[in-house]
Amino acid sequence: MKIRRSVRNLCAGLAAVLAWSQAAQVSAQPLQIGYSDWPGWVAWEVAIEKDWFAEAGVEVEFQWFDYVASMDAFAAGQLDAVPMTNGDTLVTGASGGMGVMIILNDFSDGNDMVVARPGITGVADLAGKTVGVEIGFVGHLLLLNALESVGLSEDDVTLVNVPTNETPQVLASGDVDAIVAWQPNSGNALKQVPGATAIYTSANQPGLIYDVLAVNPVSLAQRRDDWSKVVDVWYRVVDYIQDPATQADAVSIMAARVGISSDEYLPLLRGTKILTLEEAKAIMAPTGKDAIGFGSLYGSTRISNEFNVEYEVYEEPLDIDAYIDTSLTLAK
Repeated sequence: MKIRRSVRNLCAGLAAVLAWSQAAQVSAQPLQIGYSDWPGWVAWEVAIEKDWFAEAGVEVEFQWFDYVASMDAFAAGQLDAVPMTNGDTLVTGASGGMGVMIILNDFSDGNDMVVARPGITGVADLAGKTVGVEIGFVGHLLLLNALESVGLSEDDVTLVNVPTNETPQVLASGDVDAIVAWQPNSGNALKQVPGATAIYTSANQPGLIYDVLAVNPVSLAQRRDDWSKVVDVWYRVVDYIQDPATQADAVSIMAARVGISSDEYLPLLRGTKILTLEEAKAIMAPTGKDAIGFGSLYGSTRISNEFNVEYEVYEEPLDIDAYIDTSLTLAK
C-alpha cells in the first residue's frame, strides 16, 4: 500500500512539474501581435520605439501586415492577437479564428468615407448610381448607414465588389460613381480624382466602427497577467499621444512607421478618435439591455452581428459575450 501511495505521489509530482514546465515555456515566449496601417494601431509603434513593454515586464513581438493579411495570420494561429474592427473580429471568428476584444483603441471619426465623383454632392445623389465597396466588410455597413440616413436602401444603388485598397484606382477609372474606403485609401481617392467629394464619413455616425485588440482566447486564459500589462502599456501610449508636450514626438514616430511626414499624418490621426481610459470604460461598460446602439461596444457589435448574418457573411448569429472581455480595461 505504501509503495502504491509513493508511486501515486511520484506520478502526481511529475505531472505537476510537467504542467509547471509547460506553463513556464508558454510564459517565456514573447506575445506575438500583428498590426497594420490604421492610426489607432500604428500608435503601438510608440510603445515599441520607447521599449515600454520591457519596462512593464512583458515581452512582445509586433509583426507588420496589410490589414486582411493580419487577420488571416491570426486565424491561422500565427499570432496571439491582432487589431481589428469589432465587426471584422466577428467575421474572423466565424471562420475559425476567434478573438476576444480586450482593448477598445478608438473609433473612426471621419477616416472612413463614401467618396463620390465630381457632380455628386450628397448621399441622396447616389440613387441609381454605382458604388464600389468591399461587400461584407465594414465599408459596406458604412454605406448602408449613409443610404438609410437619406431614406435610401441598397436596392437604390448598384454595388460593385472592390477590394478597399483598389478603390482609389477604380474611382479614377470612371467605372463607378462612388467608392467606400478608409484612410489612407479614402484620402488617395480624393487626391486621384480632382473634384471628388467625401459625401458621408464615419464622423456622421460615431461608434459605427470601433477598433479593438482581439486576443486568442487560449493565450488570454494562459497569460492573463501579461495581457493586463499590455493594456497598461496601451494607455501609456494614449497619454503620450494626447499630451501636448509629447504629441509631436508621437506623431513623428507614427508617421515614420508608414513612410510619410508628420504634417501628412496629422489629418489621419485627427480622423481617428483614440479613446482615453475613461472614455473606453464608458463605452465598454454597458451590457445586456443597456447596450443599445452605436454608443456602446456591445451595442455596435450586436448591430455588426445582425449585418453579417443578413448579408450572409456567416449563417448564424454569434454569441457576442464570448467575443468581448471588458474586465482587464474596467479594472484599471
